[in-house]
Amino acid sequence: MADLTNAQKKEWAKTLYLRENLTQQEIADRVGCSRVTVSNWMRAGKWEEQKVGITLTRQEQVGNLYRQVAEINRAIAGRPEGDRFATSKEADILGKLAAAISKMEQETGIADIISVLTGLIEWLRPHDIEKAKEITRIADAYIKDKL
Repeated sequence: MADLTNAQKKEWAKTLYLRENLTQQEIADRVGCSRVTVSNWMRAGKWEEQKVGITLTRQEQVGNLYRQVAEINRAIAGRPEGDRFATSKEADILGKLAAAISKMEQETGIADIISVLTGLIEWLRPHDIEKAKEITRIADAYIKDKL
């Protein structure tokens, strides 16, 4: 496994900060840097503001895109017979919405991987703390490899 670049460590730290309830020291330990470095990254990148701004899940975002498609389709359906087709602007928007929906429904990003692995570890911890620690080490190695 190759060592991570500072940019990769920073991205991983940001993902951990935004997705998990970890201290700066825990994040630093997992990504392999100092707590001060994590603190500097957080301040410079305004991670706190970003964390507050993350309110929608992927499913909610996809649902919003589908509602936008439905609204355009309702507008088209409400036109007189013979005029019930998308304008070039509407067709362009529908194409972009379809592409965004497809990407969001199929894409598994590093944040999703971290979220799933963290859920597994949290579930396992009360049952077998040693196994949870082992899987945490394995999961961290896997994530480093994916970055």
